[in-house]
Amino acid sequence: MPNSFNPIFEPASAQTAAMADLFKLVLVICGVILAIVAGMVGASLVRFRARPGAAEPRPYFGNRKLEIIWTAGPLLVVGWLFTLTARGMRLADPPADQPPDIVVTGHQWWWEVRYLSGGVVTANEIHLPTGRKWLVRLASADVIHDFWVPELARKMQMIPGQTNQLWLEADAPGTYAGECAEYCGAEHAWMRLTVIAEPPATFAAWLQHQEHPAAAPVPAAAQDGWHIFQTLTCINCHPLRGVATVASAAPDLTHLAGRQTLGAGVLALTETNLFRWLKDPQVGKPGCLMPDLKLTDPQAQSLVSYLETLQ
Repeated sequence: MPNSFNPIFEPASAQTAAMADLFKLVLVICGVILAIVAGMVGASLVRFRARPGAAEPRPYFGNRKLEIIWTAGPLLVVGWLFTLTARGMRLADPPADQPPDIVVTGHQWWWEVRYLSGGVVTANEIHLPTGRKWLVRLASADVIHDFWVPELARKMQMIPGQTNQLWLEADAPGTYAGECAEYCGAEHAWMRLTVIAEPPATFAAWLQHQEHPAAAPVPAAAQDGWHIFQTLTCINCHPLRGVATVASAAPDLTHLAGRQTLGAGVLALTETNLFRWLKDPQVGKPGCLMPDLKLTDPQAQSLVSYLETLQ
């Protein structure tokens, strides 16, 4: 995942383009006002400064034309900004009665992503087809979080017991970085999110693959890992499609090996990092809710072998 966001001045959707244009316009207006006010103050300091022997300044009781200008001018500017703001809100705010395409739930400290079509569940990654608006419903499983993908969508709070909705859209294929923008505990800084925008055909193939159940382990090492996954507490927390479990406390691992990161962005998903994570997740992400299971090296390697089959 990228270490920094692209500037808000590089929007990748109609919603963020409207907000970016409004921001730039307000910035220019504020700059003009600052220049005018600073210029008038500077001119006044020079022209009306006290001079030795000068008489008292003549009282000035106002100027009706000037007062009309500085009243009507700001009103026109505010009215213009109000119109542009309403337009941006209309683009960004979805209708309240429309069912969502995706439900994103914030957890400490990871993202659960559910596609209502097909019942696909993944974690920390949202795949989208380009050129289509997706309605995303936001919820929280514990504390207040804040969903923010700067290039694609507005920032929106996720409050326990309350749901919010927003449009998510990408104009061009690419990988867009997101994060939680509301302090939510020890690992708030590593509650990262990736949005992967793909051509419609590529997305359709990805979604169809995600609908498949977890792969059955074939190599002996993977079978050993599957046995460890069942006998330890892993299966009590992590869901696997096609396995009789109702676990929901931790990310769904059905297609873990096809993802880019571990721990909501804290590590790239490689064999070495997966081994390190299983040995002691608290080293990679102190304070995370996954416990240290005190695995031996052979146990951890067997689990890695099994999890790598979950493509």
